[in-house]
Amino acid sequence: MKGYRKLGRPTAHRKAMLRNLVTDLLREGRISTTETRAKETRRLAEKMITLGKRGDLHARRQALAFIYDEDVVTKLFDTIATDYADRNGGYTRILKLGPRSGDAAEVVFLELV
Repeated sequence: MKGYRKLGRPTAHRKAMLRNLVTDLLREGRISTTETRAKETRRLAEKMITLGKRGDLHARRQALAFIYDEDVVTKLFDTIATDYADRNGGYTRILKLGPRSGDAAEVVFLELV
């Protein structure tokens, strides 16, 4: 099925989880999570960085509607967007770490390039 992954969560829980992951990724620059969550987070994080590159008021308000922390939005528009000004996509990278010991889920690093 095309589109998005449901990640075994109800809609509200899934959206909140992905918003938290995107906020943490933009704040920290690197997060550790499972592979499927990282792939979904990457889609949304790249959209937020594209909004930051646009830089207008409407894009800032769209980012504020999605990202929880205003300081992260300020960082996105001031520093992160300027770092990727000459790059056309591909702002994140997934590095595989191996299986998690508890349930053998594939754990990865999701980081900004």
